[in-house]
Amino acid sequence: MSTNKVKTNQKLSKLRRSDPFFERESQKYDFPLPSREFVIQILADHGVPLRFADLADAMDIHPSELQFFERRMFAMERDGQVMRNRNGAYLLPAKADLIRGRVQGHPDGYGFVVTDDEGPDIFLGPNEMREVLHGDRVIVRVSGLDRRGRPEGKIVEVLERANTRLVGRVLVENGVTLVVPENRRISQEVLLEPGSKAKLKPVAGQVVVVELVEQPTRYAQPIGRIVEVLGNYADPGMEIEIALRKHELPFEFSAAAKEQTRRLPEKVRKMDWKGRVDLTALPLVTIDGETARDFDDAVFCEREGRGFRLVVAIADVSHYVTVGSALDGEGYERGNSVYFPRRVIPMLPEKLSNGLCSLNPQVERLCMVCDMAISPTGAIKQFRFYPAVMFSKARLTYNQVAAALYDKDAAALEVIGELLPHLQNLDKLFRVLLKARAKRGAIDFETQETRMIFDDNGKIANIVAESRNDAHRLIEECMLAANVCASEFLQTHEHPVLYRVHEGPTPEKLAKLRDFLGEFGLQLGGGEEPKAADYARLLEKIQDRPDLQLLQTVMLRSLRQAVYSPDNAGHFGLAYEAYTHFTSPIRRYPDLLVHRAIKAVLNGERYVPAQDNGDWEAIGLHCSMTERRADEADRDVENWLKCYYMQDRIGEEFDGSVSAVVPFGLFVALDDVFVEGLVHISDLGSDYFHYDDAHHSLLGERTGERYRLSDRIRVQLVRVNMEASKIDFRLVAGPARATERVGKTARDKLVERPLAPESVAVGKPTRRKGVKEAEFKGQVAPELPPVEQPEALAVKVGKQKEAKAGRKAKAAKADKPAASKTSKTTKPAKAEKAATSRKSAAGGVKKKAKVRV
Repeated sequence: MSTNKVKTNQKLSKLRRSDPFFERESQKYDFPLPSREFVIQILADHGVPLRFADLADAMDIHPSELQFFERRMFAMERDGQVMRNRNGAYLLPAKADLIRGRVQGHPDGYGFVVTDDEGPDIFLGPNEMREVLHGDRVIVRVSGLDRRGRPEGKIVEVLERANTRLVGRVLVENGVTLVVPENRRISQEVLLEPGSKAKLKPVAGQVVVVELVEQPTRYAQPIGRIVEVLGNYADPGMEIEIALRKHELPFEFSAAAKEQTRRLPEKVRKMDWKGRVDLTALPLVTIDGETARDFDDAVFCEREGRGFRLVVAIADVSHYVTVGSALDGEGYERGNSVYFPRRVIPMLPEKLSNGLCSLNPQVERLCMVCDMAISPTGAIKQFRFYPAVMFSKARLTYNQVAAALYDKDAAALEVIGELLPHLQNLDKLFRVLLKARAKRGAIDFETQETRMIFDDNGKIANIVAESRNDAHRLIEECMLAANVCASEFLQTHEHPVLYRVHEGPTPEKLAKLRDFLGEFGLQLGGGEEPKAADYARLLEKIQDRPDLQLLQTVMLRSLRQAVYSPDNAGHFGLAYEAYTHFTSPIRRYPDLLVHRAIKAVLNGERYVPAQDNGDWEAIGLHCSMTERRADEADRDVENWLKCYYMQDRIGEEFDGSVSAVVPFGLFVALDDVFVEGLVHISDLGSDYFHYDDAHHSLLGERTGERYRLSDRIRVQLVRVNMEASKIDFRLVAGPARATERVGKTARDKLVERPLAPESVAVGKPTRRKGVKEAEFKGQVAPELPPVEQPEALAVKVGKQKEAKAGRKAKAAKADKPAASKTSKTTKPAKAEKAATSRKSAAGGVKKKAKVRV
């Protein structure tokens, strides 16, 4: 601590020194202000809003500090930690029943606030959504409950605007030019700035990028100006250009990053060998897919006694991408490479990703090595990390290796040549690691992967299934072993790092899964905290069942999403107590962080990232976000391409299976075509269908018809919406299995009692106020009122005819009172009751029709 800083701290009052984060602030600033946490504590202790002057006095702020303290309060207000009332006094949002969160828009115009404190989402009606856009940060006050019982909010203040630029299509209506955002969560159209003198003139139908010059208000829609014209909607590659901007993916490197890349050498220099192990004589090889261009990893295996020596060499990206450099900043911002069909947005410039850092064959490359000794049972007995220089002997593909090892293909054997014994050692080790995996209890879900084949115009010509062979799994097991060693190494040396965390199911999801499995006579072991081995045992048990796909999908969806975090909670799916990503630093930023941490330990140092002030938790959140962002962008592009592929096949019929069940219908994945679309609930038949989340099904109230996950059905393609990237099907034939029914449906009851000649409508049961929707969905249609029997109807019809004849006679002034009285038929009590019942039933149907979904 400097002398000035010591003198300053000595002058501070006892109150200021009682700040629980005083030391942290002192390390950051020469003149430490009260921490944000301390400001919140003081406001809470006073229990009333405080003006700035009063707050400054309460915290012993010196006159010379007022300007800096005012900036801190402004920053806290910006972040929603405090806010000012109409009198200008600072208050705590929580004390005023105010809630902070981020807006999540819906295409239908309403939205939700996802709260910072992980409380329930707060519903925002269309009127509230007029002044915000998807992603904005707001403070809201709960104003009541909406019609579905959810908390409904009113926006008090907009803290942060998330959208400065939007990509969308130009729309001209009645002489007014608008831009319709491609992001469907933004339901507001952008009005182009009036009288704009911009050189970019809008043309209806073009895809453009607009810069918002005015954010929306409660009384006005957003206003923007065109800053980039991308082209026409159907231009080749337009779907990727839209996805890049829609998801705000960085796709151009900064001038500083380009300059740093330009100064890098073209090949490994002699000076780079310093402190490295020479592995150039070791027959390391890369094994990847046919289309791969960046090679992160190379492998080698040999026998050591009864066990094995496995060497996994990973590209040493950290040697070239230094901490805090322009390239480091670019890598962090991107987080990972994004792999679109026919195009890659790399995390690092091509000179690094495909050149200097790629383990290309027959050239020297710098690498970080995990050198392992593995027992005959697959246990890693010893390992060590060290920097090295390698020389890849061959660039092999999965298919080549599989053909040589398992099919004894002559052409593949000729390509592999003298490397075959080393590959055979790899295969023997792979079999050992597979047994260890099974013993460990790792979950092995089998999923269907596809590959798109494109024509000369960049559009899909065909979609084919991509099968994984044992060569894929061989490399996968080698990478898993290296990743586990990296996590154990850093844990042992107590160095912070980002772990790849995959937690087990939540109690709610676990309960739903157990209920679902119970209907099939199955049980998941493990009690309240099942392990991966419990899932694995159940998967093995159901392998030969015809409903395997259904059960496996439900099991998979019960698990949580994997994330990056400095807090090690283990990897549930792989059954590891600790797991990191070490093997792909070219395309994943967390792997680069792990390399730097390992190097720091080897050098007796401690690595502190340059980003987010070295806050590992914030870095983990960012890396998890960029991973999801890439997945969403890739999904958008694939969906658009599939729509383009299907638009000429409207009217065709396809077989498929239900891939997802939602409250508004069924998503169906087509066989052989590998395209997914929606069968809306209104196309399932003339019935009221209830969504059962726990059982992943839609159940017809009247017919008892059930549609559930993995059902085999036949559909017809009826609509392709290119703008929304949606495909709609019509149900042609339902599942071939017998209809499942719980209890007696309305139809069953009517069969037991013959119907009258007139039909009786069955309405949807009205949910009682206060009954939870989940409970309501499971109700069976109520029993119908008594129905008139045929004999009662005959008596009533006779009475009606005689009454009509009597009225005619009276109108003709016929003087036959006795005859009229004599002709009157006595009506049985049963018929009277039946007539009353029919009237009651008709009234009930009219009322219930209002609640049809």
